[in-house]
Order: sequence, then structure tokens, then C-alpha cells
Amino acid sequence: MTDPSDEAKQIEKLYEFGERLNEAKDKSQNVKDYEGIIEAAKTSLKAKQLAAQLIPRFFKFFPDLSSRAVDAHLDLIEEEELGVRVQAIRGLPLFCKDTPEYLSKIVDILVQLLAAEEIVERDAVHKALMSLLRQDVKASLTALFKHIGSVDEPSTDEFIREKVFPLKAELLKPQEEMERHITDLIKKSLEDVTGAEFRMFMDFLKSLSLFGEKAPTERMKELIGIIEGQADLDAQFNVSDADHIDRLISCLYMALPFFLRGASGSKFLNYLNKHIIPVFDKLPEERKLDLLKALAEISPYTTPQDSRQILPSVAVLLKKYMPLRKTGGEEMNFTYVECLLYTFHHLAHKAPNATNSLCGYKIVTGQPSDRLGEDFSDCYKDFTERLTTVEDLTRATMKKLTQGLADHNKEMAAAKTDEAKEKIKTQKQNTTTGLRTCNNILAMSKPLHSKTPSFIGDKSVNLSWKEATKPSVPSTTTASGGKRPASINGSGNTASKKGRGSGGLQNQLVNRALEGISRGGRGGIRGRGRGWGARGRGRGYR
Repeated sequence: MTDPSDEAKQIEKLYEFGERLNEAKDKSQNVKDYEGIIEAAKTSLKAKQLAAQLIPRFFKFFPDLSSRAVDAHLDLIEEEELGVRVQAIRGLPLFCKDTPEYLSKIVDILVQLLAAEEIVERDAVHKALMSLLRQDVKASLTALFKHIGSVDEPSTDEFIREKVFPLKAELLKPQEEMERHITDLIKKSLEDVTGAEFRMFMDFLKSLSLFGEKAPTERMKELIGIIEGQADLDAQFNVSDADHIDRLISCLYMALPFFLRGASGSKFLNYLNKHIIPVFDKLPEERKLDLLKALAEISPYTTPQDSRQILPSVAVLLKKYMPLRKTGGEEMNFTYVECLLYTFHHLAHKAPNATNSLCGYKIVTGQPSDRLGEDFSDCYKDFTERLTTVEDLTRATMKKLTQGLADHNKEMAAAKTDEAKEKIKTQKQNTTTGLRTCNNILAMSKPLHSKTPSFIGDKSVNLSWKEATKPSVPSTTTASGGKRPASINGSGNTASKKGRGSGGLQNQLVNRALEGISRGGRGGIRGRGRGWGARGRGRGYR
């Protein structure tokens, strides 16, 4: 323990050094005084606190002592005494005020301190980083973004999300130049990020005026290009690569708003058509529905050329999941059929005569692709028989669901506890969603019986999960006595790293009236190590 009299002498000496430096016109001549301050950083507690203020204050005047000064200050940051550490952290931005070459190193140090346990210490770190951002936003952001995604520095993402992004209007000036700069930084950071990190960045980019509502189509193409890169659409697909499947589906959902604004989804559709749909049966069960829902939601925004290209694959899948005839024991996944019918309608609306050879229709456009001289009557017979079976199964299921809804109402009236009432309320919501699914199927199957059907290409059918009021456990529905766990609901959405894009509104559990068994579908972006890749970069202070 330092003798009080010695500590008093050290403090007095420090004040003398500081006063002489303050008064000196040419401070660079007072080398001994600055050296004395540096040495005092190794003495008593109070001397260390004072040195933590003086070292950065006069740092710029003594370039030859810069290494010694920085090392002494970093020792103070590692002190056991909280007061010393906090004072040293507060002084870090001063090192860069007139010596910007130190900025990147100081940002590195502060980033490692973001995970400090003490609130007052963490608050000092936040304020120091914000001070640097206001000193030189471009250089500070560049240094800060080097730490994105580091396993050793996970708090960087949180700091950027909670402290930097909300102040974009203040920090990103001049606006166009700095928005472009931070966009480029984000793009460089996306080589290895988790799903949550990627979504955070995409949400931020969408908030910039650079990509606002008045942005040209080229900017939308840029965002789609970023999402396509994250989806890894140039990679050979491996059905056992769960990470790639998750990224692909998640990115599809994230891309949907940009398709709505005129960006092309051709690359996504081509990849689905070439790599995914042919191996659909081999996909993990919890991902099949996610994919079909994403495909349904993208289908209204496809081009005629893309629609014609992918329609045959969709028709094959649709027929596969529509039973040929009712035998009393068949099973049907209602939400699969809802998704595929919706997709089929919207694709066929833009390429109607392609259905002539697929379903035996007689649609005349005057083009050779009408193929009216060929006999596809067997296709028509097969397709319409399947439609009839689907309608019979759907009506039978609706009857049971309607009865189930009445039963739920009786149970609600008899329920005595809040827990019981909440459980019944959820069951009612699930049953209602199941009825929406069934109504949609009947609305979409009816026009397809005609030889020259009118395909639905507007918003007259609202997908069942889009109307759900709150997320629920993923569900199943099995028709006509079957009890196989067949999912009738949609994908989940969480705020964690297992969250997925806009597939979050869930289709509800509908099979309680049929005594079916619910089956969970994980709604997440899983990854290699960190989610979408694994990376760990360790940095020492020095």
C-alpha cells in the first residue's frame, strides 16, 4: 500500500508537470515533464487517475514518446481499480484528436471493452466510441466494421445496432457519400455473418435514403444482389446442407419486398427450379413447408418468362400432393396444396397456354406453344379427378373443423381457469386458420375444372398464414381418418439468430378437431458455428 505522504508528493508533482505544460508556449520542449507524467502512471492509485487525464491531453506534443505513452495508458485500462479504468477509457478519444493515425488502434481497444461487466465502465466505452465517430465518422466506421461477426467481440454488433444505426441522420454526413460508404462496409462484412446479423444489416440498408422509396431500380437490383450473394445461388446444392437450405429460404423471404418494387427474382427462381424442386422429397420435413410458402409469396411477382420456366415443376409437385381418388385412408397435406395451388394460379396467369400440355386445357393464344393439335385429354382427366378428390377431402375436413369450433365454444363457456381459457382460445385460432386454408383450396380449385380456366392473378385469395394474429406451434392436418403429422402451418419468426425473414406469420394448428398430432417446424436460420459461418478473430490490446 502506498504511503499517504508519498502519494501526496506524487500528486503534487503531477500537478506541477501539468501546470508547466499548460503554461509552456512550445510544449514539445517540456519532455521531462511529460516523461514524469508517464512514470507517475505506475505509482499510487490517485496518481494513476490523474495520469489517465494528463497522458492523452498532452500526447500530440511528444511524438517520440508516443509508444511509451500509449503503453502506459493501456496499463491503466487494465487496472483492477474501476475508477482508474473508467478515467483511462474516457481519455482514449483524445489520442486521436490531433493524431488520427491512432484512431483504428483506439477503436480496436474500445471494441474489446464493449463487453465490460461494470455498467459505468461499459457506458464510458460507449461514450468514447461515439466521441470517435463524431470526430471522424468515416475512419471510425471503417475501423468498427472490421470487428463485425467476431466470436471474440460479439458486443460490436449490438453497439452498431443500438448506438450507431439510430443516429444515422446525425452521423452520416454528407448523406449520399456516407450512406454509400457504410453500404460498402456492410457489403464487405457479409462474407461471414449469422442470419440475425444479415437481417440487421438489410433492415438498416432499407432505412437509408439511398435505397428509399424513390430509389431507382438499379438500387433495388443492388439489394437483391446482396441477398442473392448471401443465399449462395452460385453454389452447387447439397440436400444435406441444412445451413444452405435455411439461408436460401430466409433470403427468399427477405427479397420479397424488393420483388414487389420491381426487382427481378429470376436468379432465385432458376435456382429453385434447377436444384431444389427436383429433390423436394429429400428436404428436411420442417423446411418443405417453408420453401412452399416462400414460393407462393414470390409467385405474384414472377415474369412471364420465369413463370413458363418453373410452371412444369410446380405442376408436378401439385399433382403429387393431390390424391388421385378417395379411398378412405388417404392423407393430404392441406397447406402444401394451398401453397401449390396459389403458386400454380399466379404462374399460369402469366403463362396460360403452358398449362395445355401440363393439365390438358384448351387455352388459345395464337402461339405455337398452344399445342392445340396434340391430345392431352388424359392429362385433363387425371388433373380434374385429383381436384375433385381434393375438394371432397377439404369439405370433409371443414365439416370436422366447424364441429370442432362449436366444441371449443362450449369448452370456453365451461372453462374455469385463465390457463384453460387461453388454451381453448389458441385451439379456436388454430381451427379458424385451418378453415381459412380449406376455403382457399376450394376457391382455387373450382375454376380449374374448366377446359379454359381463368387463373387467379390478383389478390382475391389471401394466403391463410398471412391472416394469423399471433404465432403458434406449427401444426398438422390429416384428412379422412389419417393421423400422420402433416404440417398445415407456416414458418416461425424470432428476434434471435434463429429468426427467419418475413415467413414469420404462422398458419395455425387446425387438427385438434381431428385428434391429429402437432409437429414442430423450426423457424430458424441455423448455421456453421455462428449461424451462417464460423469466424473467430482475436485481437490483443497492443
